[in-house]
Amino acid sequence: MVFLPQEIILKKRNGEALAGADIAQFIAGFAEGSVSEAQAAAFAMAIYFRDMSMDERVALTLAMRDSGAVLDWSELDGPVADKHSTGGVGDNVSLMLAPILAAIGIYVPMISGRGLGHTGGTLDKFDAIPGYTTSPDNALFRQVVTQAGCAIIGQTADLAPADKTLYAIRDVTATVDSIALITASILSKKLAAGLGALILDVKTGSGAFMPTLERSRDLAQSLVSVANGAGLRTGALITDMNEPLASAAGNGLEVRNAVDFLTGAHQDSRLREVTLALCAEVALMAGKASSPDNARAMVEAVLDNGSAAERFGRMVAGLGGPADFVERLDRHLAPAPIVRDVFLAGQGTIAAIDTRGLGMAVVALGGGRANPADSIDHRVGFDRLAGLGMVLDGKTPIARLHAADAASAADAEARIKAAYRLGDQAGPHPLIAGRIAPP
Repeated sequence: MVFLPQEIILKKRNGEALAGADIAQFIAGFAEGSVSEAQAAAFAMAIYFRDMSMDERVALTLAMRDSGAVLDWSELDGPVADKHSTGGVGDNVSLMLAPILAAIGIYVPMISGRGLGHTGGTLDKFDAIPGYTTSPDNALFRQVVTQAGCAIIGQTADLAPADKTLYAIRDVTATVDSIALITASILSKKLAAGLGALILDVKTGSGAFMPTLERSRDLAQSLVSVANGAGLRTGALITDMNEPLASAAGNGLEVRNAVDFLTGAHQDSRLREVTLALCAEVALMAGKASSPDNARAMVEAVLDNGSAAERFGRMVAGLGGPADFVERLDRHLAPAPIVRDVFLAGQGTIAAIDTRGLGMAVVALGGGRANPADSIDHRVGFDRLAGLGMVLDGKTPIARLHAADAASAADAEARIKAAYRLGDQAGPHPLIAGRIAPP
């Protein structure tokens, strides 16, 4: 029988459940060109309004995975795992998580992305490292994963190509924030990476893609259910993004913060807790630990004894960065021309932070993209960011600003001041607001 894409669109538009075979045929047709971009846009809009069952989401995810290559790591002598964050401000967890897991014998071939909107991108952070290649060929990628235990790179053209094209369509048709489509987009790439376990960090709060806890839980449950339904052992933590996770926001500054974290020079307490909690979840899922306490002790040990920092340095050098990057940060990370403290008028307790506003201040400095083709200044951003509950007396800065010129510095200073609100006390925001274990 001749396949007619419009019939699939009609069924979903009318609220009918689609068979897995129909979804697979539609996505395969889209990948090879027999389904047009207009039909894909209509399909996305129908899903946006009519949603998908979990079975449909699994089928869509698998179809998008199968639109390209699927990596095979069977030659490695240990488990293979990864992590995905839904994005936030000062979220540089991947830079520490991958080498920590590598140091306990878990291989991490991490496929990451660039910044989107107010959120920073992991690949943009690595672009701050001179010589580091985020687009290695497959041979180098596999070599570094094997030798360093981890490699953080960008999505290759042959991994879930249908997702890349469909995402571009969703971006211009106001269908990005469908949980069904978000789920398939995230997981198709992770399934194509050939993983054995996956931990998800789903953010909630003023700097999160899903600002309400209810929506964050819905997304986390969808991701965990679909991933496990597709055969990938997956769990999730729902973590707070009502303030930046690290005390730095901006690509080079977050790299510095990560290296300081790994070497023990400086560790933000909230960042340490989220990073180690995520690592412990992976250690359990991958069978490296026998209990939660054992998992936590294991990942703390390799962080504190320097093993994780050594793995990070090995990964950076393997992908073309400086061999002494960890030891000689100041030599390799260029400073911004303007560096100054930012003060908030008045006294009181930091009661609320518009975390999205802070992220947009980094974008305005040139540390993110207003348009996809924009270049990024990896030197700019903020560090020494004040957190919720901190008491200000008018003499304590809320941040240190790093800017390329006076005009952008003045604009960013106004933005960061507007993002902070003083009051009597900060609202209760649990750092880890929920956990979903694999079934």
